[in-house]
Amino acid sequence: MSQEYLDAMSDDFKKVPSAFQRDLTSIRTGRATPQILEPVKVEVASYGAVMPLNQLATVSAPDPRLLVVNPWDKNTISDIEKGILAAGLGLNPSNDGQVVRVPIPPLTGERRKQMTRQVGKLAEDFRIRARQVRKEYNELFRELEAEKEITEDDLKRFLDQVQKSTDACVAEVNKLAAQKEKEVMEV
Repeated sequence: MSQEYLDAMSDDFKKVPSAFQRDLTSIRTGRATPQILEPVKVEVASYGAVMPLNQLATVSAPDPRLLVVNPWDKNTISDIEKGILAAGLGLNPSNDGQVVRVPIPPLTGERRKQMTRQVGKLAEDFRIRARQVRKEYNELFRELEAEKEITEDDLKRFLDQVQKSTDACVAEVNKLAAQKEKEVMEV
């Protein structure tokens, strides 16, 4: 029974760095990646609906400073352009009637520092999540010991395991944050 709890704990700790890595993709590094446009919602007049950009077009990055949005329905091209502008990403799209080109401007030194702070804040949020998982499992194992389902020795062993997992999780978050900060500061 306690092995099930340890397996569940391991899964919970693995979710923290993977969610952190997913959230890091939304932070722009000066290099074009299709994930930059993930938050874009497009109001399509002809459909009468607001839709995510990835449901209207394919986004590709043919070179490090350019994104190309290729709409499946060419009638939505101006709506897509307006959606990118309205998203507040600081990008200026242009279209040629077939595709929308989104040049990615180089980051200024000040903007790079600002993004580094953003990465640090996001990393701290995920370190807090790891500590919340630790607290949850510490309480669970203490409850099991109070109900005499595990021994005091088991409790100590489980609490050590929880702490080791927490330390490994936080170390992984720190490693990912350092990589992203290096990527952001790269000129």
